Amino acid sequence: MSSTPKGERPARIRIPAIGVDASMTELSIASGGAIEVPGDPDQAGWLDTTPTPGAQGPSVVAGHVDSTSGPAVFALLGSLSEGDEVLITRRDGTTVRFAVDGVRTYPQDQFPTEQVYGPVPGPVLRLITCGGAYERAHGGYQSNVVVYAS
Repeated sequence: MSSTPKGERPARIRIPAIGVDASMTELSIASGGAIEVPGDPDQAGWLDTTPTPGAQGPSVVAGHVDSTSGPAVFALLGSLSEGDEVLITRRDGTTVRFAVDGVRTYPQDQFPTEQVYGPVPGPVLRLITCGGAYERAHGGYQSNVVVYAS
């Protein structure tokens, strides 16, 4: 469990450029080292072992790209552009604003762990979802889309 005060925990994410306005849940690291994913495909999740959005360091938020019933919360994440706004509303009612710095797609076996989780000089946000080709025989999506924002 995170030591983040409850009021600072994220409650909602909005990304106007792609029509996202979704509630948030807390995620942990699953066995095997991967990030848990939200149980609801229309909900985003904050990795509670990372700083709360707006605090020093990289805050990581993950969400589904799709589900068996269609597009999910981060379906259009890969279409974001530099400068697009991401707003995180915390449980205490404050809103933290970020601007997209870049969007990258990485093969899962080349995930940039240090770039995503490594130390940085200020508060930054990393949004992560699945991407690339969906290959059922190989366990699903073969890439990850990462949005870098500050």
